[in-house]
Amino acid sequence: MSHFFAYISRMKYVDRWSLMRNSIPENIQEHSHMVAVLAHALAVIRRDVLGVPCDPNACAAAALFHDATEIFTGDLPTPIKYYNPAILDAYRQVESVAADKLLGMLPEEMAGAYRPLFREEDPQVKVLVKAADKLAAYIKCVEEMAAGNNDFADAARETHALLEQMDLPELRYFEEHFSQAFGLTLDQLNEKGEEKK
Repeated sequence: MSHFFAYISRMKYVDRWSLMRNSIPENIQEHSHMVAVLAHALAVIRRDVLGVPCDPNACAAAALFHDATEIFTGDLPTPIKYYNPAILDAYRQVESVAADKLLGMLPEEMAGAYRPLFREEDPQVKVLVKAADKLAAYIKCVEEMAAGNNDFADAARETHALLEQMDLPELRYFEEHFSQAFGLTLDQLNEKGEEKK
């Protein structure tokens, strides 16, 4: 009996932002879903708006599994992970071992379909999932600040700066057309929806 999907199901028990006071707790399963939605959107923008061939479904699938190894490693806070190159390199090695462990749980006839999701080699998919991951983190910061939690103000500025450094037209398009809505209340969203009719 394979334990692969039972382990994947446990993503909901791994909390993110452990060093921050959270108004709205977030786990890696919720985060991965949002990253998949955003990676799909960025890929659609690349393909349908910018006219560059891209596979939104491949981006969404890779995003769903991008943090799955944290089932074993936990979510290492960003200030620790990026404190120095040695820590980052060691953490990546641990992630690789965790990915091998998960993939080793699958029947061989299925493992080939999942291996690329854990060992993404397509540079286009890789860059869009990374961008979606940062975008999801920025959206989390915006939502926390909208809930009155200023603990996320510095993280919002830093994450937004990282998004700008990526210099991706897909991100600029997303920011221009979608980003501002994330700070709105439900009533404000409904008002904006009514205005468009």
